[in-house]
Amino acid sequence: MRNFHKPGRSSVYAANGMVATSHPLAATEALAILRDGGNAVDAAIAGAVLLGGCEPHMTGLGGDCFALIKPAGSQDVVAVNGSGRAPKATSAEAIRSQGISRIEPGHPASITVPGAVDAFCRMSDLYGRLGIDRVLEPAIQYFEEGIPVAPRVAFDTATLSDNLAPSGKQHYLTSSRPFALGERFAMPGQAHVLRRIAKHGRDGFYSGEVADDMLATLKAIGAVHNPDDFAATQASLSEPVSGQYRGTDLIEHPPNGQGATAILLAHILAEFDIASMDPNGADRLHLETEATKLAYNTRNRFLSDPEYMTRLSHMLDPATGKALAALIDPKKAMADPAPLSEAVHKDTVLITVVDRDGMAVSLIYSIFASFGSGVASDKFGILFHNRGSGFNLTPGHPNELGPGKRPLHTILPGMTRKNGQIDMTFGVMGGQYQATGHCHLISNIIDFGMDPQAAIDAPRVFPEAQGLRIEGNLTNATKIDLSERGHDLYTEPGPIGGAQAIRIDHESGTLIAGSDPRKDGIAVGY
Repeated sequence: MRNFHKPGRSSVYAANGMVATSHPLAATEALAILRDGGNAVDAAIAGAVLLGGCEPHMTGLGGDCFALIKPAGSQDVVAVNGSGRAPKATSAEAIRSQGISRIEPGHPASITVPGAVDAFCRMSDLYGRLGIDRVLEPAIQYFEEGIPVAPRVAFDTATLSDNLAPSGKQHYLTSSRPFALGERFAMPGQAHVLRRIAKHGRDGFYSGEVADDMLATLKAIGAVHNPDDFAATQASLSEPVSGQYRGTDLIEHPPNGQGATAILLAHILAEFDIASMDPNGADRLHLETEATKLAYNTRNRFLSDPEYMTRLSHMLDPATGKALAALIDPKKAMADPAPLSEAVHKDTVLITVVDRDGMAVSLIYSIFASFGSGVASDKFGILFHNRGSGFNLTPGHPNELGPGKRPLHTILPGMTRKNGQIDMTFGVMGGQYQATGHCHLISNIIDFGMDPQAAIDAPRVFPEAQGLRIEGNLTNATKIDLSERGHDLYTEPGPIGGAQAIRIDHESGTLIAGSDPRKDGIAVGY
């Protein structure tokens, strides 16, 4: 139990339904869906779409999504892949001939076809209860009337307007400046788009006037998308991948998501007695850092569109984790990782929901970089993601840019299973940090007995090319110890990511949730 003499949050306890996400309006509207008879899928979609207006620099209709769904009455989990593909006319050789070695945000090749809308409609059809028209009602109203800018959103967007192309500035700035704290941000054009989706389903987005608007904008910047690329977009359903951490199954999204990276990292960390260490001390954070370097190096070599990936079983094999763990020196840092092949991004949004029937959903929804590609469609203001920056341009690499391929994705919904029952649905955002964040969170719970809120609150570190990024709440002693082991420490103004989690206590029938104070959001239940 937390120290009530100190500022902080308690975990939220409820019995009939729970929502945790990064903005209060999205959380409360999703909870209203549950109380009005909707299920966890209905609530997750409603909250996620609304987050596109609450946190427009993080996500939107021009993005991708992944989800894990545990249906009511079952302990099986379905993975929904709502990531779009590169256009069929894509050519890596043509991009390389321009002297380009890395696909930056805003380059036409960075914009793969948005996949989230098709995924939302398919999830609603297969698993929802209320129908996509009812589920979109909250977002339509808020997009039309405007949403007051929350503190974390104002903090982020104050420095990000340079990421927007002229078309993006037209729709996402006011008087050529970012929206300030408390000002209302409205997207009436996207309210119109949502009405079309409510009436026509996914075809309201991928054909007709909305698709025409997106295609015209893409053509104007030299992109090679055509109507068939949009019409053919379809979410796919599959089984998740999983691995064990100290008797708990870690359930993750399969490739092209980086769930296998989280599992490999968990297998590495399982070789060490982390529970005997200070949870916020240098011994634990050093091991996590070194394991991250090894797991992400493996990811960068092998992970790709599943149709092109050949080493998935290698990444999931506990023996691989054991072999990599043997390379770690507990007292000395190895070299910092090479710059990643994909563009740097820092965040996204995740909503997790459990309903009274036991359906659980972890849904993550992103436009990748801050404000994505920076390019917005002229008429409706649909901000395109730059998930194509997740490809590389190395000839023959499994994640090489290619026609119709899905790029490596960092976004990552998660669940855990204990004794055959799903006992937590969660996600940790933060760009590249997400796989490490999953393992840090579950280790906080399993190794140190933390409740969801405490596990989320704990300090974070993450190795990047410029050194070991740390949060400002580490003790001086820990920072000195990490430096003496060879880590070059640095701190950015903003924190590392955000997290949402709901634990399911099967003995008491109670839901226990936490929401990251690094964000504006909350966990709410009834």
